[in-house]
Amino acid sequence: MAASHRKPPHALLVAYPLQGHIIPAVHLAIKLASRGFTITFVNTEAVHHQTCCAARSSGTDLGHDIFPAARASGLDIRYELVSDGLPVAFDRSLNHDQFMFAVLHVLSAHVEELMRKLSLRADPPLTCLIADTFFVWPSTLAKKFALPYVSFWTEPALIFSLYYHMDLLIRNGHFASHDNSKDTITYVPGVVAIEPADLMSYLQETDVSTVVHQIIFKAFDEAKAADFVLCNTVQELESDTISALQREKPFYAVGPIFPAGFTRSAVATSLWAEYDCSQWLDSKPPGSVLYISFGSYAHIGRRDLEEIAHGVLGSTASFIWVLRSDVVSSDEPDPLPEDFTEESQGRGVVVPWCCQVELLKHRSIGGFLTHCGWNSILESIWCGVPLLCFPLLTDQFTNRKLVVNDWMIGLDLGRRNKVNREEVSKRIESLMEGEAGNEARKNIREVRRVLEIALTPEGSSHKNFDQFIADLTKYGEQINGV
Repeated sequence: MAASHRKPPHALLVAYPLQGHIIPAVHLAIKLASRGFTITFVNTEAVHHQTCCAARSSGTDLGHDIFPAARASGLDIRYELVSDGLPVAFDRSLNHDQFMFAVLHVLSAHVEELMRKLSLRADPPLTCLIADTFFVWPSTLAKKFALPYVSFWTEPALIFSLYYHMDLLIRNGHFASHDNSKDTITYVPGVVAIEPADLMSYLQETDVSTVVHQIIFKAFDEAKAADFVLCNTVQELESDTISALQREKPFYAVGPIFPAGFTRSAVATSLWAEYDCSQWLDSKPPGSVLYISFGSYAHIGRRDLEEIAHGVLGSTASFIWVLRSDVVSSDEPDPLPEDFTEESQGRGVVVPWCCQVELLKHRSIGGFLTHCGWNSILESIWCGVPLLCFPLLTDQFTNRKLVVNDWMIGLDLGRRNKVNREEVSKRIESLMEGEAGNEARKNIREVRRVLEIALTPEGSSHKNFDQFIADLTKYGEQINGV
């Protein structure tokens, strides 16, 4: 058949049902569709319901689809919903383990049912499965339907490598031991050295029988069977780690995966109603406002939150604090100290949620007190905003190492259960007004330039994305005997 008559490649793209994973998955879908792919994007009913509720409170009715604007621009992106095995109204934040259990044991059956339907009626036919690395079934299902499996990793390559080499950590007594070793880790390929305290939180635990550990073990068995891995990082930032992973399997650093022009996404991805803070920010001098957010997923202890709140009050910085109602717990909707609002009047604003991209781009933002989620770090780098790091769980401890120790684009706030208000005030002043903050600000501008160059036509991420498409196409032709 002549190449001009070939049907376009058709990727089934399954997003992990957490906002920090959905955002890059949506942007990847748009990026692939812009290169001629047909995309069927799979979301869970619960995530779609929450997204619709958030949009409705802002005056937008999404209906049954989040991609109409993308299709109106000429992109072929279709949208399917599956159940995660729990009722839509079930509180997944308050009942985290039950939610993870459903993701582990139930979700795959609903995805398989959808794949069976699409294998019979999809036009063009499915040509590959792209799924978040943390799913426990993609390689198995891809084989069942004779499709290449592309594992989509939304975090740094360093973290992928540490999970990928869990067997080495176990063998050396750094993980899954009753008394995990505290010796510096120097044996992971492509990782010069890392301290055990900088491992992801789940690798620092001694009880590895939890549902989350089951997911991690199974997910990385599946990842080792992936045909390709796409990673939301930049080659130049993690070159040694990426080179080592490329010796294991086809691994492509294609980040940062942002919407074109780093603008507000045309696709609804927020699980909370977004408040417009621009008028308040416009009233503040350039670089004078500290932005505070602990992301879309992590929870923080009440004591730590109160110490941080008092530390913020004890500093001189203006601030905008994005504080989810469930950041301590779903049943503690008002966790700030009693007099916080009154004492911060005129100097600070607290809102439940906002568009982070728009906020970080604002000229008045001079620093970001963050939980160190990877999306937040990439967005902050792009906007040249230095970071004040307070990691809470999972990858955030390892991300902190990259930010503070490796790239020197941020400062430490402290560790969980040990932070105190006086130190918080000092660290805020240091970031916003001190020499350490100025140095981080200078460094982050240099790292931002690395990201910019990577996305140009001659840049590493652009070339790696081209290479991925070429390799995937060739592989698909081989397994289909074309």
